[in-house]
Amino acid sequence: MRPSFLLDTLFPPTCLLCGAPGSGDLDLCEGCAGALPWNRHCCARCALPFDGAELEGALCGACQRRAPPYERCLAALRYETPVPSLVGAAKFRGRMNAVRVLGQLLARSVQAAGEPLPEVLVPVPLHRRRLAERGYNQALEIARVVARQFELPLEPGCCDRGVATLPQAGLDEGSRRRNIRGAFRARSPLGLHHLAIIDDVVTTGSTVEELARVLRRAGAGPIQVWALARTP
Repeated sequence: MRPSFLLDTLFPPTCLLCGAPGSGDLDLCEGCAGALPWNRHCCARCALPFDGAELEGALCGACQRRAPPYERCLAALRYETPVPSLVGAAKFRGRMNAVRVLGQLLARSVQAAGEPLPEVLVPVPLHRRRLAERGYNQALEIARVVARQFELPLEPGCCDRGVATLPQAGLDEGSRRRNIRGAFRARSPLGLHHLAIIDDVVTTGSTVEELARVLRRAGAGPIQVWALARTP
């Protein structure tokens, strides 16, 4: 008997949002999963949500003025209700079933995009002090789920967060960029080519842009960003 079958029998998937039976192996029911704010209409480069489908395939103003240091950001959902509650459960309350759901939703979105897969996944690192406080890195745990889905290797040790920055939440865009500047260090040379950075939520893009710059300087080739959600 497969361990996953036994676990599903003893602990069947249950919707994290409404408590109904889950759909398949997902801890979300079919109704709640279908009602999620999928990020279908967005900037083709940074995944910034657009208001209408008429802008499909277009670039936002910021990406037209200055291209980010990665090829594309793929964000599965808009950071709108009920996504913050799922992210909060995974990020701050240690709910591993929420982490699993976020990873599954991200993997489904990547699969639907149908683009060539990278060679390796690189989760956004936490500073050791923040890691000690939280006990885990939610980006790494989400990346584990995605890595299993696509049978891709993980490289969490290829870079670290050497500076204990202030939390990005609550800072404006300029402050976020100044706060994160110089925070990451990469092993050089990396020996990595096509990679995807994994994060939970992209807000202004400051964190993933800084990490992408550091990885590029260390010799990385094409870089994608895979995130569970993108703020409007």
